Amino acid sequence: MAHPKRKISKTRRDKRRTHDSLTSRPMIADPVTGDVSLYHRVNLETGMYRGQKVMKGRSEA
Repeated sequence: MAHPKRKISKTRRDKRRTHDSLTSRPMIADPVTGDVSLYHRVNLETGMYRGQKVMKGRSEA
C-alpha cells in the first residue's frame, strides 16, 4: 500500500483544495414575467429568450 514519505503541510493541502468550492450560477429575472432563470437559457415556462418568443412554452402545450 502506498505510504507518503513526508507529511503534507496544511498550507500545501489547502492550496490543492482551493478549486473545490461550489460557486453559485448567475441568474437573471425575466423583465416581462419576473421569472428567474439561468443566463443564455430559454425560459421553459414561457418559451421566451431575451424578450423574443423562440418556442412553445409549457403553459401553451
